[in-house]
Amino acid sequence: MRNLYIYKYVLATVLSIAAMMPATAQTVSQSVATDGTACGIGISDIAMKRNAELMTIGMNFDLGKFDLDGNHVAVFSPMIVKGADTLVLQPVGLYSRTRWYQYLRAGEKPLGGEGETTIRWSERPETMDYSQTVPYAEWMNGSQLYLRRSEYGCCRKLLLEWAEPLANYRELKYSPMFRYVRPVADATKTRELSGRAFVDFVVNRTEINPSYRNNVYELNKIISTIDSVRSDKDITVKRITIKGFASPEGSYANNIRLAKGRTESLKQYVRKLYHFSNDFISTDYEPEDWAGLRDYVVKSNIANRDGILAIIDSNLEPDPKNSKIQSTYPVQYAFLLKEVYPALRHSDYTIEYTIRTYNDINEIRQIMATAPQKLSLNEMFLLAQSYEPGSDEYNNVFDTAVRMYPNDETANVNAANSAMSRGDIVTATRYLSKAGNGNEAIYARGVLAALQGDNATAVQMFSQVEGKLPEASEALKTVKEILEYSGK
Repeated sequence: MRNLYIYKYVLATVLSIAAMMPATAQTVSQSVATDGTACGIGISDIAMKRNAELMTIGMNFDLGKFDLDGNHVAVFSPMIVKGADTLVLQPVGLYSRTRWYQYLRAGEKPLGGEGETTIRWSERPETMDYSQTVPYAEWMNGSQLYLRRSEYGCCRKLLLEWAEPLANYRELKYSPMFRYVRPVADATKTRELSGRAFVDFVVNRTEINPSYRNNVYELNKIISTIDSVRSDKDITVKRITIKGFASPEGSYANNIRLAKGRTESLKQYVRKLYHFSNDFISTDYEPEDWAGLRDYVVKSNIANRDGILAIIDSNLEPDPKNSKIQSTYPVQYAFLLKEVYPALRHSDYTIEYTIRTYNDINEIRQIMATAPQKLSLNEMFLLAQSYEPGSDEYNNVFDTAVRMYPNDETANVNAANSAMSRGDIVTATRYLSKAGNGNEAIYARGVLAALQGDNATAVQMFSQVEGKLPEASEALKTVKEILEYSGK
């Protein structure tokens, strides 16, 4: 027998979704009851409702037609029962005139105990609203509400006692199982570093002069990028690519010569500096950077913007195209020539390199703390498995992984799961928008919908992957039941 102190609470509805449940669960409770008669009195409006950590029990007693022997006391005690667990709620005692004077006027305790609501039978109300709130316990899920009647005679003697069921209480709870995806291990961890340098050349010349204008700074950008990977013992530089661009002024034929020659000069400068073989650095060139010019004009508020764009997008050959902009919009052309064209003379470079594979968890943990960009998604996943699921360390791995690989679908699925596990629905939604349409991504969207209470969408998502993922079938069954009981 289990007894708890009781506090009054106002009962609202029979069926509800717990409003204060955390973001990682959804609970729907249902009490099934039928108005009628129990233990000799009329019972109506029976309900059991859970609100977070509290359970409220309510009903209406019809006492107007109740008949009590002149020498008896009838104590009505609602009870929550499940197997060996029983919680007796605050009783209501009806006392005949004789027993009223004998027990209560004599200073004795009520027969139902100190929490009893004591009523003299001759002064009983026609109806009585009964409402009690108690702390919720897990065993109450699947319990029954009973009404017990205990009738006493003289000298507190128990003459008879029986109980009848009033209602059944059932609670459906969706607690998600997050399905993390193990990334495919990279056969070779190939990475790239890219940049852009604005190396200046003497007008119409292709020879590189490191001391000319701002070339020391621009050349150092390339050198620093190469050094950043060459100095790392875990990294092997595989190839360098340089692509040179010229601006649209001047003849197209001469711009071919300039773009090609200047790119070759830059290649030889870098090659000799590091003693690379001649074929280690590959080159390409673009005689006139019309794409760069167009990008600037699109983003600017320059006068006659649409007209300039129309010429850029026309089918004119490069030389007539540049001349037409100059003749049609001379003011704007002068501005572009001075302020924009110099930036169209640039060299884009890419350093391709490989990183060795890490197998030791302690080493991976150290790399994660100092240079996470060197880790593959699979190595990060292995590190996560060394932590307690749901811990800060565990979640941090997946958050870092998606920062390092923001467009990777697997990284976004796992990061979304991590966000949902800690109740961050907004972040999870953002990650799932980039998670693709694989089975795990669809399942995760179902989990997200269920946590938001959108059970119809959750059913749709889980149905798509039922039979493909073991977690989906159980989730689908639970959410369907919640949808049926809650109607949403």
